[in-house]
Amino acid sequence: MFADLHQDAIVADTHNDLLMAVSARPPRTWASFFREQWLPQLREGGVDVQVLPVFIDAHYRPEGALRQTLRMIECAHVLAEGNPGEVAICRDGREIDEALALGKIALVIALESMPGLDASVELLPTLFRLGVRVASIAHWGRTPLADGSGEDATGSGLTSHGVAALQEMERLGMVFDISHLGASGVAHVLEIATRPVIATHSSARALRDHHRNLTDEQLRAVGAGGGVVCVNFLAAFLSEKPEGYTVERLADHILHVADVAGIDHVGLGPDFMREVMVDLTPPCEPVSTTGLDTLAAIPGLDGPRGMPLVTEQLLKRGLAEDDIRKILGGNVMRLFHAELGRPA
Repeated sequence: MFADLHQDAIVADTHNDLLMAVSARPPRTWASFFREQWLPQLREGGVDVQVLPVFIDAHYRPEGALRQTLRMIECAHVLAEGNPGEVAICRDGREIDEALALGKIALVIALESMPGLDASVELLPTLFRLGVRVASIAHWGRTPLADGSGEDATGSGLTSHGVAALQEMERLGMVFDISHLGASGVAHVLEIATRPVIATHSSARALRDHHRNLTDEQLRAVGAGGGVVCVNFLAAFLSEKPEGYTVERLADHILHVADVAGIDHVGLGPDFMREVMVDLTPPCEPVSTTGLDTLAAIPGLDGPRGMPLVTEQLLKRGLAEDDIRKILGGNVMRLFHAELGRPA
């Protein structure tokens, strides 16, 4: 039963760093590597809408950050052009609908922080023209736009450039992503935003007290503003202890967000890191800069193939099918239809 429901529903994954792995290859292999390595996983997992974040590793910053940003955006376009019957870059809700009607996976380009721009907010329209439709303005540390959640002790909101970035994104129709933003920055955004926001990969702080997760107050505010919180699957954000690295614990977070923000304001942002990290890390012991084990994964949910397990677990919890469809992708689709690529 759960397999039929999962296959029939629209499944939206709002955070998969696969572009990091694909773009690390020679450009001539981008389309084929995606086709051979990632496309089968997305198909088996029933993923219909895939947000592709552009994340810039520290060794590219600052001098090479813009070049790498453009390289990864080009990678997204090349892998789509090389697999025209399977995937399509989508800039608004209508294009997503058209892709899904043709049996394609809809790809949405996002920025995870903006090290390639720094304070040059005037470049946002350029990236918008290249297809970027979702963006955050900080990661773990400080940027010219805001502080990431790893700098919560500063109590800092958005800088003047950060405010300008939010306003420009709202003008363009680029959805603002609060994941990774510091607590004071989140409060600042929710105070001044005039359009709904998204948290592409954030779990519930009430269940796992980590600065990367969102408090109940933040969850309520996102929901009240019409936004969506997409729950992160990364095991270390779900539980402090390995015995909590389970699909049941993931469901706890999903249901908590649904209870607090509202059933119309929760989605899925898996953040499947294990394969990407193993793929990109040299054959030696990986060094974590965050203090988290990013290789730890929920059994069976270390990649897109495991997505049906979420549907199975939500059915076991007694959720109505209509509510499960909302969580799997319906809520994200509503937000994207209303906001994606639509100028203010």
